[in-house]
Formats: sequence, C-alpha cells, structure tokens
Amino acid sequence: MTNTLLLAPIFIPLGGAALGILLARNRTYQQAVSVVCSIGAWMGSIAILIGNLDGSILTYNLGGWLPPYGIVLVADLLTSLFAVMATTVMVAGTLYVLECRDKSVSAPAFMPLFLCMGAGLSGALYTGDIFTLFVFIELMVISSVILVAISDNRLGMEAAIKYLFISSMGTLFLLTGIAALYATFGTLNMADIARLLASGERPVLAQAAAVMLMCAFLLKSAVFPFHFWQPDFHTTAPTPVGAMLSSIIVKVGIYGLIRMITLMFTAEAALIGNVLVILGIIGIFFGSLGALRTYDAKRLLAYSTFGQVGFILVGIGWGSPAALAAALVYAVNHAFIKSSMLMITGVVASRTMTKTARLTQLGGVGKTMPWVGGLYLVGGLALAGVPPLNGFISKVMLVQSGIEAQEWLTLGLVVAAGAITLLYITRTWQLIFRQDPDESLKLKSYGDSILAPTLLIALCVTLGVFASPLISLALRAVEQMGDPTLYIRAVLGG
Repeated sequence: MTNTLLLAPIFIPLGGAALGILLARNRTYQQAVSVVCSIGAWMGSIAILIGNLDGSILTYNLGGWLPPYGIVLVADLLTSLFAVMATTVMVAGTLYVLECRDKSVSAPAFMPLFLCMGAGLSGALYTGDIFTLFVFIELMVISSVILVAISDNRLGMEAAIKYLFISSMGTLFLLTGIAALYATFGTLNMADIARLLASGERPVLAQAAAVMLMCAFLLKSAVFPFHFWQPDFHTTAPTPVGAMLSSIIVKVGIYGLIRMITLMFTAEAALIGNVLVILGIIGIFFGSLGALRTYDAKRLLAYSTFGQVGFILVGIGWGSPAALAAALVYAVNHAFIKSSMLMITGVVASRTMTKTARLTQLGGVGKTMPWVGGLYLVGGLALAGVPPLNGFISKVMLVQSGIEAQEWLTLGLVVAAGAITLLYITRTWQLIFRQDPDESLKLKSYGDSILAPTLLIALCVTLGVFASPLISLALRAVEQMGDPTLYIRAVLGG
C-alpha cells in the first residue's frame, strides 16, 4: 500500500537541518525549528504505525521507480515500532537541548547535525534497499562523530577520531556484504534478495555476505568483540547526543540483525541465533561487571548498554516467537530507560563547576536535588527489572520465553546477571544522592532542565503499569515477520 507518510520521519528532520543552517545566527529560531521538526517526525512515525495496525505493510517508491530497480521505503510493524521508539527519544533529546548548559549545544551546527542524526536513523529503519541502508547509516555516523568531536569534554575529539576509524571497519564489512549480494543476485532490494534466497540456493558469496553483514551490525550495536569503541565515544558526547547514542543508535544494528534472520537469511537463522546467544551472554557479564567497576557515572551507563543489548541478543538468538517479542519489548523499554538516566546524570553533572560525571566528584552532589534523585532511582529500578516498571515487563517476557524454550543454562546466567544491574545502580544512587557532600564542594545554582528526563521516566512507569498495548504490538510484529512473503509481496507486488 503506497503511502507518502513514509517521507515524514526522514525528510522533515532533513528539511529542519537545512533551515537550521540558514538560521545559524539566531539560536532561538534554530532551536524552535528543531523542536517543531522533531515533533513532526515523531507524529509522522506514529501515523505510520497506526496505518500498520490493520496488518498492512506501507510502501513508497522514491521517484516513481518501481522496485527492485528503484529505492523503496517500507514500513511494517517492526519498522514502525522501532521508528516510534527512535523519534520519541529524539524529541526528548531536542527538548533537553533547550536548557542544556553545555557550550557545544550553542554551536551553529549542533542542531542541524542533531536532526541529521535523527533523519539517518529513521532512514535506516524505513529503507527497503540495502545500499540506501548503508547511506543512511553513514549519515547517522558522520553526524554523531562531529557532535562528539565538538563536545565540551576535552577527550571528545580523541573519542570521535577513534570511533571514526573503527566505524570505517564496519563500513568495510557492510559494503563488502552489499557488493557480494549484488554480485550474486544483481539487486539491492531487500525483498528481492529475500525472494531469491528463498529458492534455497546458497552461492558462496551469499554466505560470505551473511557473515559480513552480521559483523557490520554487531559493530554498530557495540557487541563483543566489536565493543571497545563504545565507552569512550558515548561518555564524552554531549548529554543529549549520548542519550541518543546509548539508547537508540545502537538499535540500528539490532534492527539489522532481526531483518537478516527473519527476512533474508531465514535458512541460516538457527546458526546465527546460536552465535548471538553466546555473544549476548558475554556482553551481559562484561557490561555488568564493567559498570560495577567504572569511575564515571556516564561511563557506567555506557557499559550498562553492553549488558542490556546482550539481553536483547539472547532473545533474538533463541528465535521463538515469544523470545523475539521479548527482544522487541526489551529494545523499546531499554531505549526510554537508558536515555532518561543519561539525561538525569547530565542534569546532576551540570550542577558541578567542571560539569564532570566522575563518581569521585559527584558524591553528594544530588542530595540537594531530591526530585532528580527520585527520577534516577525509578530509572535505575526499571533498568534492573523491578516491578511495576517497564524493565520488569521486559525481563519477565525474556524469562518466560527462556522457560518455554527450555534454555536452562542460558536462562540461569541471564537471571544472575540481572542482580548485578541492581547492585551497581543502587550503589551509584547512594553515592550521588544520599551521601553527604564534601564541605569544599562548590555547586552552581542552576543546571540542565529536568523536563525531558521526567517525561521519559513517566513513560517508563506508564509502559510498566499499562504494558499490554506494547506487548500486543510486539507479538503482532513477530507474527508478521514470521511470514516473509508478506513483506516480499508488499514491496514487489504479486
């Protein structure tokens, strides 16, 4: 079903970025345009999701060229669910920028780059063409690298250069995989590739392409052994950018992996799933133990992302409908929890004279901010999976799917690692918000606004108390993915 709404989440932010460049000398107008455009993209993604609720898959052929020769935008329930998640966090990030005290956010290029990052993210989700996926991912990467490079943190430039080189490796993996698929099948359309792979033929280059694409998506999600760039890059980023990076940018790789095993490489899904379970368990323990021993509050949350992505990978790796639904719910809930906690940490750090997030200098800083401390505690409990918050729903669904699949060893490791999350979250909360501050500690009388993280925490509570709509949506998305021919017919016709 052709629908021009698919253009909104991509081209509204791109248009806002272009207009923001023209308004570079007037920061107030530039920020107003950015807020309006991010809300417009969010409303567009919600409208697309509503259009999917009847089970239809929406498409739009760019330039009127029919697939597989032209570029097509596609929205099924999986795409729409991830897009609403991404644009929601993007709106919160834009709102945070309005009262952010970082010097970098006042740079004329900050908001246009922020919108470009959001547009690249939406484009990567909606595109039905694998080369266009690469283009949108690169737009997202280049924008985020520049935003980190101009950060107030003196290590921002180093982290940006480090990630730029490592991202080049991911680009090489992705381009090599795309080239192998094109050389084998003569098409770049994902539905057409899926149709041809469904014939059962497995040329050597097609198998190599599967390996290359999986490596590229694992790197984008900062999964072991492609994880080493993430803590520095996410920690040194400006707070609104870091909130985007650790919560939704890493989900592009997750989305790519799900598309691989449910659309294109369905015959290899079991083998890929086994690899994902192993890497997920490694990530869960590495991330949790790293967070337990780190020295920086933002770095703690960056390490935590390793662990949380590991939980999602385990669900994808198990591969049953219940496990895939749990992985989708986990991905959405984690995005809201992690972005809110990074913003809350930014609010606390903005009250210090040096705007540092080092735990040795944040001790007791939050004791004069009981409301902020309450928000952090709620977010931390959600991250640890304490009822009745949305993180509890995610973990319960994952445990239930593990019981159903009788994956007892993996399930035991997953449950044990969840206890470590509660340990490092409560320890950090006590250090920042319950400890008496040092007498020599000097604080600013103002800091970043708590509006955006408050809205996200409210959403976390809402999705915990009223979890049924999200669960139902995830189950319907998994059911739709279970029949790849629905996607193929929607794109190619027939």
